Amino acid sequence: MMRISPPAFLAFSLLSCLPALAGKPEFELVIRQHLFEPAVVVIPANTKIKLWVKNEDLTPEEFESYELNREKVILGGRRAVIFIGPLPPGEYLFFGEFNPKSAQGKIIAE
Repeated sequence: MMRISPPAFLAFSLLSCLPALAGKPEFELVIRQHLFEPAVVVIPANTKIKLWVKNEDLTPEEFESYELNREKVILGGRRAVIFIGPLPPGEYLFFGEFNPKSAQGKIIAE
């Protein structure tokens, strides 16, 4: 019977769970004065990502995208996460449902 020392066991245990801890790539989008910043977000193609949307305005805004099939209301002063992908290479438009003329942007998967 082979014995493994406690430090070796601990090191093996930590290393074996690193892929699970790595998670999905994360990106941040801010709503400020009814605009998305940055207006263009470049993400890796064919990869599921986490998009954090922080609304710094006092009023709610809805992240809306027909191409991404996503819509999510983010209350003023709050933050929300939207999972996107995996996407083939291309451009995907999004806008703010409550301020569609000013709150516009796109995600580029490359």
